[in-house]
Amino acid sequence: MPRVQLLRSEDLAPELSAIWDRYVTTYGPFEGQLEVFAHVPAALRHLMPMLMELRAAGSLPRRCLELAIVVVSKLNACDYCIGHHQPYLAVEGIPPEVVAGLPAGSDHPALTERDRAVIAFSVAAWEDSHRVPERLFRALREHFTDAQIVELTLRITLTGFFNRFSSVLGIEKEEEA
Repeated sequence: MPRVQLLRSEDLAPELSAIWDRYVTTYGPFEGQLEVFAHVPAALRHLMPMLMELRAAGSLPRRCLELAIVVVSKLNACDYCIGHHQPYLAVEGIPPEVVAGLPAGSDHPALTERDRAVIAFSVAAWEDSHRVPERLFRALREHFTDAQIVELTLRITLTGFFNRFSSVLGIEKEEEA
């Protein structure tokens, strides 16, 4: 149950309402988060457009992005984020039983070497960011540019932020998610 009053698009100034509406139509049914973020207009003005811009650019393969998000969300036991992002992995061809076993079980044949590199890096970057082994960066460089590695790291750490934000404030998964 949400721990703060929920605000709706119609409760906001037109500029913020437009961001909300664009986010829901281009990014997905994340009204639960928006209803809470709406208390901080700067969050709606900056975080949501950044996420929309990253998605529109598509510089990181969707499969890799969703793997990282689901792995970090599982590490943080964020049901909200897992519920939203896990279905994308099925669309990307990762069987449900493989997703259920993440982040362990990365040796499944449905996962590629690139998938394994993303999973290992996601775990290391989230669990012990001060000690990410150079071998993980070497594995990433076999599949990604430096810009993609930076974006992957950004998305891993943002996921952790969204996980904790959603959990602390009791944001619940929307019916349509």
